[in-house]
Amino acid sequence: MKKSILGFLFLSILSYGVSVVSPLLEISANGIVKDMVLHDKELILGTDSGVMQVYDYEQQSFAKTVTLPKYKDFAGDMIFPRVFSVDKIDNRYLLLSDSGKGGYVNLWLHENNVSTKLIKAEDKIAAIKARFIDKYHVLLGLLSNEAVLFDVQNKKEVFRVQLSPSKFSDFALNEDKSQAVYSCESGVLNMIDTKTGKILKILKGQNVDNVFKVDFKQGIVSAAGQDRRGALYDVASGKGEYIKGSFLIYATGLSPSAKKVAFAMDEHNNITIYDRTTKSKLLELKGQKSTLNTILFKDENTLFSSSDDSTVMMWKLN
Repeated sequence: MKKSILGFLFLSILSYGVSVVSPLLEISANGIVKDMVLHDKELILGTDSGVMQVYDYEQQSFAKTVTLPKYKDFAGDMIFPRVFSVDKIDNRYLLLSDSGKGGYVNLWLHENNVSTKLIKAEDKIAAIKARFIDKYHVLLGLLSNEAVLFDVQNKKEVFRVQLSPSKFSDFALNEDKSQAVYSCESGVLNMIDTKTGKILKILKGQNVDNVFKVDFKQGIVSAAGQDRRGALYDVASGKGEYIKGSFLIYATGLSPSAKKVAFAMDEHNNITIYDRTTKSKLLELKGQKSTLNTILFKDENTLFSSSDDSTVMMWKLN
């Protein structure tokens, strides 16, 4: 796959006193990237061309590709499914894809070069996101804003909890995967216990419309809002505040320490890095060509971003 090193730059140009950074690396996927996760040195991508790609960012090459079978669409044509959620634990990969049947999904477990269907369209589950909680359990976010814990071994639901009547948008896990924060079109965030499904806390007041994306690190939650607000919550106190953007904010990410937060703050698909505590702008990352959908910090000074195209970008902040 094509990749190009653009060179790490701190441009001397200042934008409102903020240094502008160009991408260190561009990674070309084989389709529009719908989801991505980091696992050790692997960047795992799910695309709309029926493929999960595993990119080794140290070797700067693709190490693995998993292609799902085509299905027949309403016109009778054979097409590849969209892989809109991926994950990995140990040597197990997880792929969530559409099925072409009434909006219901297929959930696949890929292990030892074999893909096994855990959930099929006939099970009538309309999930959007899936993440491993441990080797044998998967947390799902359903379009209906239900949280579901799925038992991989027994292929059955452990719990199903209705969080609100609003449409689901996203969820994010904390570091040990014991808690998850769910976002929806109302702007209200629900934090649950991932083992029981119990709602532990409701975070609200900072977003008044759909929260497209959330992140959850070190007891801090960031939320990317349709209302042009990049919200931040302290989970322990439940208190929050927001940074005002100039456009719909489609993506966010917190650094591992949660000392830095990234938001897609404008219509030019730029990423702004803030000091989370002071809310001061640190950097602006320019180069993304389409609407951002995912921002992932690898460490305090390295992050990856993807948008509604086939290019993933890697950035260095210092």
